[in-house]
Parts: sequence; C-alpha cells; structure tokens
Amino acid sequence: MLISQENINDVKILIGENDFIKFKIVPDLGGKILSIFNKELGKEFLWRNENLQLQTHQAGADYDANFYGGIDELIPNDIPENIDGTEYPDHGELWTTSLKYEIHKDSITVFGILKLSGLYYKKTITLDAQKPIIHLAYNIKNESACQRNFLWKLHAAVAIEEGGKLITTAQKAKVVDPAYTRFNNLNEFKWPMIEGVDASIAPAKNNSTDFFYLYDVQQAEMKFLSDNGKHLFSYNYDKKVFPYQWYFASYGGFSNHYTVILEPSSGMPMSVNEAKNLGQCTVLKPNEEINTVVSIYAGENNL
Repeated sequence: MLISQENINDVKILIGENDFIKFKIVPDLGGKILSIFNKELGKEFLWRNENLQLQTHQAGADYDANFYGGIDELIPNDIPENIDGTEYPDHGELWTTSLKYEIHKDSITVFGILKLSGLYYKKTITLDAQKPIIHLAYNIKNESACQRNFLWKLHAAVAIEEGGKLITTAQKAKVVDPAYTRFNNLNEFKWPMIEGVDASIAPAKNNSTDFFYLYDVQQAEMKFLSDNGKHLFSYNYDKKVFPYQWYFASYGGFSNHYTVILEPSSGMPMSVNEAKNLGQCTVLKPNEEINTVVSIYAGENNL
C-alpha cells in the first residue's frame, strides 16, 4: 500500500492506495474516512457536503450543522444523553476527538482515549491485495473504573442516484423518528414494503427523508447498489458486535442533502438508556475489550 499525506485548511489527511482503491482518513476527526475512490471505475463511493469546508470541531459541537459526509463512527451514543451519570454530547465523543496515528508499510492505525467514557479506540486500516476491499481491524477497551453501557455505530454516507437500492437481509423494520419519515405507519413492518412502497429503493430528490431501524438481520451485511445496479458499496462485519442496522436517507428533506447512510449498529433504539433496559446495547466492564474486523467493498456489483 502506498501511503501519503495532504493538508486541507490545516487539517491533516492520510491517504492509502493500491491498484484498486484510494482512501483518505482524518485522524483529527475521530478517524473519519473522507473518501473511498475506486481507481479502476473512476468512482467516488462516499458522499460529502459541498457546502462545508473540512475543519476540526470542539467537543460538544452540533453534528447535523457540521455534517460533512464520509464515514464517521458514533461512540458512545447518538442523541445527547446522560448515561450512568455522565453527560454525553450530540453523536458521541469520537467524531470530535483528535486521534494519534501510526503509519506502517501496509497499514494506517488511529488510536486514542475518549475522555468522558474512558473507552480506548483503535482502528487499523489495510487494503486487500486482490479486490477493492478495505479491512478495518478494531480494538475498543474500557479503561475506566466503571462498567460502560454504550452504542457503537458505523455511519457511512453513500453517494446515490434515483433507483439506487439498499440490500439487506433484515426481516423487520420500524420508523425511528416521526420527524424523519415520508410514511404514516410508525408500527413494525416487514422490510422493505411500507404503505405499498419499496423503501429500499431511492426515489428522485423530492424533499423527503427516511429513518428506519432494521432488525432480525440474517446475514451481517449492509449493501447499497448504485449506477443501475452496476456498482456496490458493502459493509461486512460480525453480527455479534453489530446485531442491528439503522438506515437514514435524505432525499433532499434533510438540509437539501441527497444521500443515504448505512449504519450497522450495536444498539437499538436510539437512546442508550432505553437500549440498556432492553439488553440491546454494548456493555463492557472495566478492562474488557472488543476485537473485531469490518470490511468495506467498493466496486463492481458481484451479487
């Protein structure tokens, strides 16, 4: 893997590439993956907000107002919430945390401690030598003196067009928030049909939004087909770590953005406290840790 660096607005970006993929990662933005570009196809798979400049953020910043796109990760929460006596900010700690980094011959590692939760976060990125696949190896350890109940959610903003399609083996779904839906049905339904509409297919930009919990997932995959089914963005992961999927889609209804966000998640519902009471969030006792691998495929559709 060839590794280089660049700066945009004094923000350092690390770049890794091989014959198939070129990716960009920002340590000072919690290890945000800024770009996944398939060199053979000449295609950028991630969406970015052209109205914002790349910049770092202070802890506690508002996420939606600074939604730049790319791939973030949410730890230890989504909505601002007091969890086990600690107040956590909007969309968690990681996205505003400046991480340290190490560059090796064939990998880039970002790592650091989240100050409020005491969770240690490490992500090592490598590229597959044969296919357009990014491998992400994670270590998350509770270095605090208390048990931590938390959410860990992947959050990939994908470039879309009309007719793009979410592929998932989730059997059931439910609207997350009535403020972010084009449907009246707020009850559980069999994915993907709701009110006679296939919610897995992206409509034209029509000033609407979707936001669903997807569950009873059969296979630990979450995929999006684009370009008339020719191209595929895919998450593959451990279902024991991420048993749920969330799916946010803005068809112009959220700040005029036109993108979908694929969100394999360790918890459901949005509130960690509610998920804790249901036994549906991540739990780490002091010194316990998670080691897991996530893969991202960004290339021709091989379904």
